[in-house]
Amino acid sequence: MNVNGSPTRTIWPAREGRAVDIIDQTALPHAWRTLRLATLEDAAHAIRSMQVRGAPLIGATAAYGVALALAARADDDALAATVATLAATRPTAVNLHWALARMHAVLTALPPAARADAAWREAAAIADEDAAQCRRIGEHGLALLRPLAEKRGRLDVMTHCNAGWLATVDYGTALAPVYAAFEAGIDVRVWVSETRPRNQGLLTAWELKQHGVPHTVIADNAAGLLLARGEVDAVIVGADRIAANGDVANKVGTYLKALAAREAGVPFYVAAPRSTVDFACADGAAIPIEERAGDEVRVVHGNDAGGAPAAVHQLPADEAVVNPAFDVTPARFVSALITERGTCAASGDGLLGLYPEMKPGSRPEPDSKSHAKSRPEGHGA
Repeated sequence: MNVNGSPTRTIWPAREGRAVDIIDQTALPHAWRTLRLATLEDAAHAIRSMQVRGAPLIGATAAYGVALALAARADDDALAATVATLAATRPTAVNLHWALARMHAVLTALPPAARADAAWREAAAIADEDAAQCRRIGEHGLALLRPLAEKRGRLDVMTHCNAGWLATVDYGTALAPVYAAFEAGIDVRVWVSETRPRNQGLLTAWELKQHGVPHTVIADNAAGLLLARGEVDAVIVGADRIAANGDVANKVGTYLKALAAREAGVPFYVAAPRSTVDFACADGAAIPIEERAGDEVRVVHGNDAGGAPAAVHQLPADEAVVNPAFDVTPARFVSALITERGTCAASGDGLLGLYPEMKPGSRPEPDSKSHAKSRPEGHGA
């Protein structure tokens, strides 16, 4: 997608050698800053501190983290320790564990001397595939949105958290259909929920502005009123994990929007690639919910009147705080899942209809495709 008018990805191999560059999302929306990841520790910190955010981007960053680590040692013990370090960074986003499992399966089949080069090829392939999958999500989501736009001559979409291209390698998940609608000439506007306490909605607003898509930021608690007034045609969110029965874990506050959308008769869509679907997780009750630091609620970060970064303590340090990062929306509140293979009902049968290879008794899903033609993508790709 576009940054300052130039097509840009969220992660790309450094031109100077075996390192990767990322957009520091902790600086947005106030400042544009890129960071270099040169070690395993750099990659783990970027994931843990939310310098990279969004389940698909976390997975791609973890894959590159493996490649960074194997530059020093590539034996079995080093590979296992690398995977364990990265797996511990965030518990809920299943794309992280999917990417690490894929990297581990590909690399353990090779002698240690061949692993470092192979790790870079596989990480680049994961990044390229994510961008391609998100583009297809946009195409399939557009097919759902177009009839809604034709009814009114315009389209008002509500989203929550950030599931745009900043949350992926490119295009986004929930916002991919919005970008596709915008490029198709549809008069689309986005209600952007601010998504406290980390305010990921501000990143959504930033990237929509960069791409020229009309949007309005709202307080999280205004969502129900707008839905009840009929000012929303559809709600689209991403996901950090989709269970085998169609239950969806996403940023905390998603469940409340799903409830309000159901009451208002507004479709509630969830957009995510295959790597977000956890067929080994029976239902939403089995999804681990990350509990984050209380200071994310106690302290608000932004810029002061002079434009300098500042922090405001809105609660005393000893104030008790509970800060769950995610909630679970039951499948019955999801109108459809939008994936790179098409749309389906949020159910076990719906998911298996799109991914028949995951049916019991089917051939195991391949850990990787042939990537002989894969190439690292640079900044601006």
